Amino acid sequence: MEHAGEEEVAGKGNGGDTSYYCEDFDWEDLRNEIETNTKNQCQHQHQAKFREEVEDGSNKDAWQNFHQRHSAGTFFKERKYLLKEFPELLKADGITRVLEVGCGNGSSVLPILRQNTIIFVYACDCSIVALEKAQEMVDAAIGVSGTHRFKPFCCDFSIGAFPNWLCCMSCRESFQPQLDDKKEGNNHLDTKDVLGEDHNITTYTGVDIKEITDHGNKQCCIGGVDFVTLIFTLSSVPLKRMPHVIKECLSILKPGGMLFFRDYGLYDMTMLRFPPAQNLGDHHYVRGDGTFSYYFSLDVLRELFTSAGFVEMESRFCCVQLFNHRKEQKMRRVWVHGKFQKPPR
Repeated sequence: MEHAGEEEVAGKGNGGDTSYYCEDFDWEDLRNEIETNTKNQCQHQHQAKFREEVEDGSNKDAWQNFHQRHSAGTFFKERKYLLKEFPELLKADGITRVLEVGCGNGSSVLPILRQNTIIFVYACDCSIVALEKAQEMVDAAIGVSGTHRFKPFCCDFSIGAFPNWLCCMSCRESFQPQLDDKKEGNNHLDTKDVLGEDHNITTYTGVDIKEITDHGNKQCCIGGVDFVTLIFTLSSVPLKRMPHVIKECLSILKPGGMLFFRDYGLYDMTMLRFPPAQNLGDHHYVRGDGTFSYYFSLDVLRELFTSAGFVEMESRFCCVQLFNHRKEQKMRRVWVHGKFQKPPR
């Protein structure tokens, strides 16, 4: 789902191995500046009726169209900085399974596959076009050994659920002995909902269901995942649906597993560029192409994940100042970084 037109530049400097910067300025200073600027304040109008109309519509088509427009070229850049921010992906001991939620064209998948040869990445997106591009990039990438370690599948996780072959209901219940009073079993997708009646993942992968379920000698599912990555994905989901997405991520994580988070932070320069007509209120915006963009504060981020049952390990703002030489403008980018753990049993 990633909206890479506003994707971050993670390193600065010359050469292939650039340094990583994330504290170029203080976020509190930026907040004070923005909140005392009346011009920016007037852009934060709450438009409840417009917000309801937009959020109740289908966002899947907007993302499908977005990826169709950007299916060619190098619009997305490989996110090599992820392994510096989330070194746990490199330290994994033994066969490790990662679920990349909202994988887009695979810009977050490639560095993981390159650096860890015992890792399997299961990647989902609501856009088939994006998944086809991701498979193409992985197949063509130099240094990626064994494309069999990449398993893309289509899933609109903002309104549905992750498929049972990823983690069956029996495993989910064993992972979470204290279930909510309201059972959600009927909302979980059956294998055929994602793979089709023939139990094969759709033609852009060509992977048979038996190949997936054989990992760990399990016949019903792969037994959950060790890590979940949510990289510039949750911001694209309507605000009222975010708790559902986070609960789904928790349900397919093994006890003690971790979720790695990266997304747009409050007062990022792209937020300040939105016209009032695209403001849905509460730091939530809709782009001209119909896709959403939410800008997280640390308080909102922590509340979303801890309310779902995660334990906060890390959360902070990443503040990077860039310079547009053509326009001679300073660009202050703000992202939020988080690590959240599923409690051990």
